[in-house]
Parts: sequence; C-alpha cells; structure tokens
Amino acid sequence: MNSVERIQNLAGIVKHYQEDPLVIIVSAMGKTTNALEKVAEAFFDGKREEALQLFHVIRNNHISTSKYLLVTRFNECLAQLTDFFTEIEWLLHDKPVREYDYYYDQIVCVGELLSTCIISHYLNETGINNQWLDVRDLLRTDNNFRDAGVDWQTSEERIKLTVGRGQKEDSDKRSAENQHLSSNIYITQGFIGCTDDNESTTLGREGSDYTAAVFANILNAESLSIWKDVEGVMNADPKQFPDAQLIAELSYTEVIEMAYYGAQVIHPKTIKPLQNKQIPLYVKCFVDPSLPGTIIHQRNSKYLPPIIVIKQNQALLHLSSQDFSFVEDEPMSILYKIFGKVKLRPNLIQTGAINVQVCLDYRTDKVEHLALEAATVFDVQVEKDLNLLTIRHYNKDIVEELTAGKNIILTQRTKETIQVVYS
Repeated sequence: MNSVERIQNLAGIVKHYQEDPLVIIVSAMGKTTNALEKVAEAFFDGKREEALQLFHVIRNNHISTSKYLLVTRFNECLAQLTDFFTEIEWLLHDKPVREYDYYYDQIVCVGELLSTCIISHYLNETGINNQWLDVRDLLRTDNNFRDAGVDWQTSEERIKLTVGRGQKEDSDKRSAENQHLSSNIYITQGFIGCTDDNESTTLGREGSDYTAAVFANILNAESLSIWKDVEGVMNADPKQFPDAQLIAELSYTEVIEMAYYGAQVIHPKTIKPLQNKQIPLYVKCFVDPSLPGTIIHQRNSKYLPPIIVIKQNQALLHLSSQDFSFVEDEPMSILYKIFGKVKLRPNLIQTGAINVQVCLDYRTDKVEHLALEAATVFDVQVEKDLNLLTIRHYNKDIVEELTAGKNIILTQRTKETIQVVYS
C-alpha cells in the first residue's frame, strides 16, 4: 500500500469478495516502517528534535494521502490520525529509560494504525461498509519486544468475541433482510500486538502475514489470501534475479523451509497456524488480481526449480574451545542458551572437533552481546560484511553460476539444500 492508486485498487479487490465475511489485515504504507525505525533510532540516541522532525514528515505524508482519498470522511479520519500522532509525539518528548527494543515497538507500531485508519475511512466512503479494529485490543502477546510471542488462548477469546460474533450477527441480519451488505468486513492491523500491561509489541519484520494466519486459524477461515506486488511466490527475488520463475503450487513444508532460510515472501511463522487446520494460502498479485498466483497447501509439489535466497549483512562467529577440549554437549548447550538470551537465531551452524562457526544476521548490538557472552566459554572472532547464499533443489550448474568469482568462506550442503557463506 505505497500510493493513493494502490489504496484505490484495494477497493476493487474487496468489492469482488464483499459478500463474504472478511477480515482484512493491513501493513504500514510504503516505506513507513523504515521511516519509523529512523525515528526510533534518533529518539534512543537522545536526538529528540531530529526524531520529532522525522516523525513530522511521516505525519504530513499520511495527512496528504488522506486528503487525496477522502472528501466526506476526511475530518473524521484526521481526528483519528491525530490521536495516533499525539501518542507518538508524547513519547518522543520523554527520555529513554528502557531497552531499545521496547521503544522500537511503541514507535514503529503506529505505521499500521495510520494505514488502516485511512483505508477503513476510504472504503466506507466508497460504499464498502467496514468496522475498524485496533488489533492491540485483540492480539495478546508476551513482552518479547520486536519478536513477540502470541498468547493464543487470550487472543482466541478476544477475537472470537469481537469478530466471530460480529460476523455471525451480520450474516443473520443479511439472511433475514435478504440484503447484500458489506458490514461483515473488518479492517485491522498486521505486525503488532499488545502485552497484558497495554504496551505495544511487534511480531517481527513482515509480521502481517503471521497476524493474518493467526486470525485465519482462530476464525476457522475458508482460506487466507496474501496480496503482494509480485505474481506470487517466485523461486528467487525478482529484484535480484529478473528471470525469476513463478511457482504455481507449494506444500506447507516447502514454504516453511523457504521462510526459514530467509525468503521474504512469507513470514516464517505464517504456515503453522494454517497447516494445523488445513487452511489453504493463496499468494496473489495486488497489481494484477487476474493472475493465478500461488496456492500453498498440504500436497507436496514435484519438479520444483532451484529456489534461491541471498541474505546480506551477515556475520560469521568463529568460536574455538579455550582449552582445546572437544566441543560437545555442554558448550553447545550453553551456546544455545546464549542465543535465547540475546534473542538471535543462527542462519547456519557448522561444528568441528574444537570449534563452531555460526552465521547470523549482523545486528550490531545483539551480535556484540552474543560475542561477549560466548567469550565466557569460547575464544571468539567475528567476521563481518558477509553474504549467505541458500539454494534449495540445487544442481551443479546453478551452484557454479552463483558462486563464480566469490570468496567462499564456508559451505554446507544436504541432499536438498546448499548454503554458502561468501564475501
């Protein structure tokens, strides 16, 4: 949703489905999340005026978008937007006294609130009746900021009470009056949730897909459709590989593997809630809804092309036994506890007799924390500015093509997958 035209296009898609009960999960508009991350960084660094100026740009962009889209409902939309603006501006006038991840979530979460506010008012103005919901009232999480875990029991109770009952009442009303109203449409936010203490949380980047899967599972949805700006699930990022191929059909298992290795089309946690209830997932093209897209379901797919994922900005930790003893159960157990403590997930681990090599996303604060903790057990060296290439269903030709001229530091392969760390 990165333009006025995209939002207008959304109305056409929703009209096609509006006789069905719908829950529409919406992400932040365009690059809003990236812009809000810069606000959070400036605030946490003590640059209050810079943070406020950066947020002012985001504020003006959303007001401008609403002006282009709305006529009769503009004032009502602006009042709601202003409440969200004020919530963040109050925070930015404080001084940070908690960890960065906490403030990240309080600030970044507003992106989805702003986008859904505008979209809900626009759809209502165009005759698509809908109810806006604050997902923070519905989706309860723990306080693991930036990667919050869902409290399924509480979330299920709240979602069924609000959405499930509302859709049943709307369905009964339409049946009784023999009318086709679209008041059984709910608009809410992806990516964000809330703790028991009413503190906003986020579910991890691209977490809107996961939010949609949670709602689909709890509401026993007939299906879940995720709308992207690509044809469907591709075998590689089309921005990096212009000849990337559309994959028409995938199994749940294959998509979980793709997401685990870093493919950006689907959030890694999205599939399990759908698989548990055999809910099919359709990945459709937002730009051209007539395209068939990709279906993801239980059946295994055959004859898949090589699936390519490249992760940049990687670090390789070289961990060696301090006394030349074998790296066995206890050191590895300690290492995994450190991963959990620091909240970092390794992308690749390779062990030897007295050493371990770990490739992971280079987030400066967390990698430094991890290296410091690991130094109590291992001698530690950190190698930065690396890339991680993963190819599923690889063949000799594709491996040679993609590694030609690269300085290969580490290779790991199974029958299905090869991973290469290179600089």
